[in-house]
Amino acid sequence: MPGEPRDDCLFCKIIAGHVPATIVRETETTVAFRDINPQAPTHVLVIPKAHYKNAAELAAAEPALAADVLREAQSVADEDKLESYRIVFNTGPGAGQTVLHAHAHVLGGRGLQWPPG
Repeated sequence: MPGEPRDDCLFCKIIAGHVPATIVRETETTVAFRDINPQAPTHVLVIPKAHYKNAAELAAAEPALAADVLREAQSVADEDKLESYRIVFNTGPGAGQTVLHAHAHVLGGRGLQWPPG
């Protein structure tokens, strides 16, 4: 069921404390942790504690929770003293989403070219 933790989800396991992660922030509704394959000096994932497969599903089901994810992305950028940064939501395997749990990538600390990838 959408929103419920899934036993087969890596990010749900991180939220539950079953898989280690370098957590940088945690709120009642979100967890932020360093990416294990960073693409920039700051590369933090911000995830909702509720399981939704992607950002579109999250926004449709719980817009306030989607806003929490964005607010925490800003907090990560503030803590890392980023003047410029990028927030990326990949949706679907063709876009590079490898874990089917909604998450925002906060990238910064180096120049980020446009267009991406």
